Amino acid sequence: MLVFVPIGKMSQTIDVSTPGELGAALRAARRARGLRLEDAALGAGVGVRFLSELERGKPTARLAETLRAVASLGLRLVIEEPEEIANSAPRPRA
Repeated sequence: MLVFVPIGKMSQTIDVSTPGELGAALRAARRARGLRLEDAALGAGVGVRFLSELERGKPTARLAETLRAVASLGLRLVIEEPEEIANSAPRPRA
């Protein structure tokens, strides 16, 4: 499970399980900041076409550019184990 954790005043966490959910979360963050697609792409150092495709859920988006887009919006990605898995994992022996 990937979750977005905005850096700054917001404390919203969004579960992301699909490329479409990732794109929707990025688009929502960009719009919440009042950024045009062109400005967000420039700030991330990626092309407008790349960011547009990423926001539309393109499943083959490049990871490095995706992470730059995330960071440029003041977000970070956190990989978290679902609670049910974390609670069922065997405990290490002391």
